Amino acid sequence: MTAAPVSVLVIEDDPTVSDVVATYLRAAGLHVEEVADGVTALAAASRVRPDLVVLDLMLPGLPGLEVCRRLREGRADLPIVMLTALGEEADRLAGLETGADDYLVKPFSPRELVLRVQAVLRRAAPAAVAPAQRRLVGGGVVVELGPRSVTRDGVEVSLTTREFDLLVHLMAHPGTVFTKEQLMRRVWGWEFGDTSTVTVHVRRLREKVERDPSDPRLLVTVWGTGYRWELG
Repeated sequence: MTAAPVSVLVIEDDPTVSDVVATYLRAAGLHVEEVADGVTALAAASRVRPDLVVLDLMLPGLPGLEVCRRLREGRADLPIVMLTALGEEADRLAGLETGADDYLVKPFSPRELVLRVQAVLRRAAPAAVAPAQRRLVGGGVVVELGPRSVTRDGVEVSLTTREFDLLVHLMAHPGTVFTKEQLMRRVWGWEFGDTSTVTVHVRRLREKVERDPSDPRLLVTVWGTGYRWELG
């Protein structure tokens, strides 16, 4: 039985940009559906159930950030790559805070977009792991690597693709301090970039796995260096 092609929903109101993005993604073997506004996008996402969304932030009708929030409400683990002409740090942070797994600032390289999309899809795929490596446990947090599920004190926690990858990396190396640059390379696969991406994801992850995010005891900051997952 032939597996269904990986589906990508492109939400972009500029027909030229949408066509370029779709053309490159289709050339990479992905099934692509294009929509041009936020309201239509939400309906399409419910109908198509895409494996990943490429989302423009400046959309008619319903802004991209609101589309992202609603997509996340429906599917917390849906990978989202944002496209934005807003290159200011505050705009990038707003996108990441809303739940983007990755972002590109316009103008962008279509080839780079394809590579980013492929990287996010690889990380979102269920992992084939040895029996001894199927579970990570610490501080009341339990990670099942195969189904990519997380619980805290027995309650299921919904994480984005990047949040899950960050948690796994830190829990797999308890007691080890990682700089933001190291985490960008090992979790995001970026050799360079805005390290505030890491800061935002750490904050979001704490809100979901710490009993008191304002006083983190598991994912701790090592001032002047980076972050560490505490043993215990």
